Amino acid sequence: MSRFTDALNEQVAYEFGASQQYIAIAVFYDAQTLPQLAAHFYRQAVEERNHAMMMVQYLLDADAEVAIPAVEAPQVSFPDVVAPVQLALDQEKRVTGQIQQLALTAREEGDLVAEQFMHWFLQEQREEVSSMSSLLDVVSRSKDDVMHVEDFLARETVGDAGVEAAAPAAAGGAL
Repeated sequence: MSRFTDALNEQVAYEFGASQQYIAIAVFYDAQTLPQLAAHFYRQAVEERNHAMMMVQYLLDADAEVAIPAVEAPQVSFPDVVAPVQLALDQEKRVTGQIQQLALTAREEGDLVAEQFMHWFLQEQREEVSSMSSLLDVVSRSKDDVMHVEDFLARETVGDAGVEAAAPAAAGGAL
């Protein structure tokens, strides 16, 4: 296997882990009867799962080995309503670094197809970090009255909800 293939298989674990973390965050907000925050993070969980499945499809298409890994357990308790969004932003920044490294690895190996595949993810991560930063700003300002966050999410579109025509195909289709 190439270094890129190994690294992409590892990234599949990180994407599934991110999905699990977003489910845990959604459940945290759902338990507090904050349906807009919960819905936002349930959507984020599906988006991260789909990212993993896009990577799986790429590996299948490249006739490369696919290793579906175990994932680390997510954090499930938080001290306040701001902490989950801060965790999500930190996670998106970490994933951005991982995606950048994948693109560089593909470039170093002279694998232009793999590098081109990673370009969509680089753009997606820019959007993810931007939208999560905005949400953190709103939640931080409204931490004493989180219903302002609920109102904000009810009227504003935060992120693209993973819907983009140029997105790579995901294994299993749009499940």
